[in-house]
This record gives sequence, structure tokens and C-alpha cells, in this order.
Amino acid sequence: MTFKNPVAVASMAGITDSAFFENFPEAGLYILGGYSIDEATMDASREIAKRDRKEFVTDDIFRLIESELKKVSGKCVAIGINVRATSPGPFLKAAELAKKYGALLEINGHCRQEEMTALNVGEAMLKDRVSLAHLVTEIKKTGVVLSLKMRTGVVDDVQLCRTLEKAGLDIVHIDAMGMKGANLNAIKKLRDSTKLFLIGNNSITNYETAQAMYSAGSDMVSVARAAMSNPKFIKGLVSYIEDQQKQMGWYNAPSHICRGGDLRGLTWCCPPIKDCPVHGALGRTNLNPEKFARIKLNFGKDTKLERGSTTCFGSMVWCCKFNKPCYLREDSMAENKLDYKEYNQLKKRLSEEIMNNIDKEKVIT
Repeated sequence: MTFKNPVAVASMAGITDSAFFENFPEAGLYILGGYSIDEATMDASREIAKRDRKEFVTDDIFRLIESELKKVSGKCVAIGINVRATSPGPFLKAAELAKKYGALLEINGHCRQEEMTALNVGEAMLKDRVSLAHLVTEIKKTGVVLSLKMRTGVVDDVQLCRTLEKAGLDIVHIDAMGMKGANLNAIKKLRDSTKLFLIGNNSITNYETAQAMYSAGSDMVSVARAAMSNPKFIKGLVSYIEDQQKQMGWYNAPSHICRGGDLRGLTWCCPPIKDCPVHGALGRTNLNPEKFARIKLNFGKDTKLERGSTTCFGSMVWCCKFNKPCYLREDSMAENKLDYKEYNQLKKRLSEEIMNNIDKEKVIT
């Protein structure tokens, strides 16, 4: 599955249907649902609806889902369906339906309405890591692209996601709910410790909050309430992030390690020869300073990062992020005929090389 851009519309029960979709043709991913797909969860949805909360209530849920998928398929937007059930069977049926229409399936481990958690559905699923891993393995046998929508802080996010990654999970869609806005540290921890495709969610209301979520390590961000209050927000956010990628070449570039960046930020670091936060970052990984230096220098060979005659350490592999003014770096960029976009793309590749040498199972979070 590919996405035309890293902006998603998150599922909202009773709201994100095919009609609501018509407001967001620019999105990279649109998630239908959440749908209750067995008798027990549908009964719970009926009870929730009595409290004036929106729910998709129907006597034939799979007919409804297929009808919705038909309406939105083929519109140049990746589609997902967010579902909840009390047993594996309905999930497998939903997976086959999603696969038929080229959609991803998303397990709803996010809902915290009492009617659902009493059935061990939604957020309650996160508390039984073994059962959830078995469910993931069974669903993945269908070949569907599989996501889990979850809220941070319910359980140990890192241990859960590591377990589910081994079970076959493709995507974690994380509601990084914090005391005041999004908990970006939760995103960074998952970025450092898993290889899952990461969709960040919570409190994305403007370009700045979206960029913060990207810089923390999200591959994609999702929007819910802000899309309801301002349908044009998705179009504006897509335009913003596409411009960022076009101009800078790395839309979710991390912050410097010394400014709280995730481990990808090692790409911006100086040689580990002085007392600075790079040692703390390396200490959380299986990399020692010597190995880290070799990775950087070996990557730089025969690239435009190899030389930097005006820089502090004679090579641009040690240079900092593009948003930090540095005339020494810029002089070497001019000398090497290197613009910011190409510089960032090389730094992104260097970051990937560093991360490929880190055993994420051993990263201390």
C-alpha cells in the first residue's frame, strides 16, 4: 500500500463514512468507521447511541461496509476500515473484505466507552498482549495490510508494539494523548524502538502541531476533530507538507539529539569526542562511539558529504540540521554544489544507515 501524502483522516464512529469523505479528496489516507462487526459490539453501539454519541448502527454491518468501500474505492486515496469485535472470526471476514477493495484493516484498540471495554473490546484489548498478538497473526494470514489504533499510556507502549511487530503488525496508529496536547515523547519512543509505520494522532490543529508530530518520528499524521471543525484544514495541511518535502527533501526530519530528537537525529551529530548528549543517545543503543563514527565516515565516502573543507571536522557527515544557521556548513555546501534538498536527502539516507545498524529490540527507552 502506498500513500500519495502523509496526511490521514482518522476514523470517528458515526462520522467518517463515504459522504464525509467527499470533503477530503486530498488526503493520503481516509479511514472509514469505527464499525462494530459482531452482535455483541453492535448491541454496545446501540447502547452508546442512546447516550447521543454517534455510532454506525445497522442490522447488516458487512453489507454497509462493502457499500461504503464501493463508494470510495478508486478515488486516488488510500482507504482503511476501523473495526471492533469480540472474537477473531469477524475480524477475518473484515480483512478479506478490506483486501478485496485494496483497503487496510485497522483493529480498534482505542475506544474506551464502557459498553465496549466491558466486552474486552477497544482499549481493553491492549491489556492482553498475548491474545492481541495471536489476533494480529491470524489476521495477517489473509494478506491484508494491518494497523492498530491505540492510545498511549494504557500499557507499556514499547513492549506491546514490539510484540505486535513480531506478530506481523504493519502500522501503529497512536493517539499520543498527553496532559497538555500531544505526548511527543511517546512518538519518539516508538520511533526508536520499532520499525512499524507510525501514524501520529492527537491535538493536530495547525501546521506547527503537525510538524512537531512529524519531527518526533511520525511517518504520517491523522486528523479527527480539526477536520470536522474545518474541512479545509486537510487540504491546507497536505499543501504545507508537500511544499516542505519539495523544498527540503525530508518532511519528517528529526530534531538534533541535544534538542530532544529521536535516534534518527544522530545523523546531525558531531563526532563523539566531547561530553555531549550524543553519548547518552549511543548509550541507549548497541552502538559504541567508534562504531558510530565508522558508520558515518563510511557512508560519506564518494558522496557530497565526504568533504567539508570549511567545516569543523573536515566532513559534512558531522554537520547539523538545515534549520540551524551555520556559515561553515553553507560554505562547504556551496563548494560541493549541494543545495538544501540534496543535503537533507543525503542526511536522511545516512540516518537510515545508522538506524539499520541499531538493534531496536535492545534500545533502552
